[in-house]
Amino acid sequence: MIDSEPGARGGRRHDDEGGPVVVLQLLGWAGSALLVYSVLQTRILRLRLFGAVASAVLVVFNLAIAVWPMVAMNLVLTAINVFYIVRLLRDRHYPETFDVVEIPPTESYTRYLMKEFAADIEHFNPGFSSQDAARADRGYLVLRGAETVGLVLTRDAGAATAQIELDYVVPRYQGFTLGEFVYRADGPLASVGYRRAVAPRRMQNTGNYLADVGFHRAGEDMVRELV
Repeated sequence: MIDSEPGARGGRRHDDEGGPVVVLQLLGWAGSALLVYSVLQTRILRLRLFGAVASAVLVVFNLAIAVWPMVAMNLVLTAINVFYIVRLLRDRHYPETFDVVEIPPTESYTRYLMKEFAADIEHFNPGFSSQDAARADRGYLVLRGAETVGLVLTRDAGAATAQIELDYVVPRYQGFTLGEFVYRADGPLASVGYRRAVAPRRMQNTGNYLADVGFHRAGEDMVRELV
């Protein structure tokens, strides 16, 4: 009886501790998996969001197992990611953050962008072709610093209306409403006399993008008033 009792008590203690150990292991694996998943993101905002969540999970995990250097490192990573998330969300609608530069649709750099992102453009604009691009008479680059983050191509549809042939945001900044900088009342389309813009009917897989940049349903078209 004396010999078996400690063993029995030891067995019960092992069973009692098994649950928390498994939970901790799952927490560590989840944080690590999220961290790996975050670095696979092409969209900058998603990368920061998943990175922040992963680092926060790993802070809790390393606190539980008392690995203090890892706690400190993940606290710093969480703070860095949160800082950039706040800055991205705060600056995403500021004209001071993004610039619009007019560029001829036939310019070699315009053609380069359409070739470089051809598959992604096709995903959001099925059927878009070089003939559609050739019909455009104005092109606009959306820039962040020296980085090209968006491209808008338009043609004159008459009656002070700009028909949008292409409104494209590069993968890194998808989720941002960059076309708004072209369509604003003080933007480049309004400045040359256009009073409204009509979105291409082919656009899809863009979620609420058109509504978020100010377009509304008008019959079969999505239209934005520019003035």
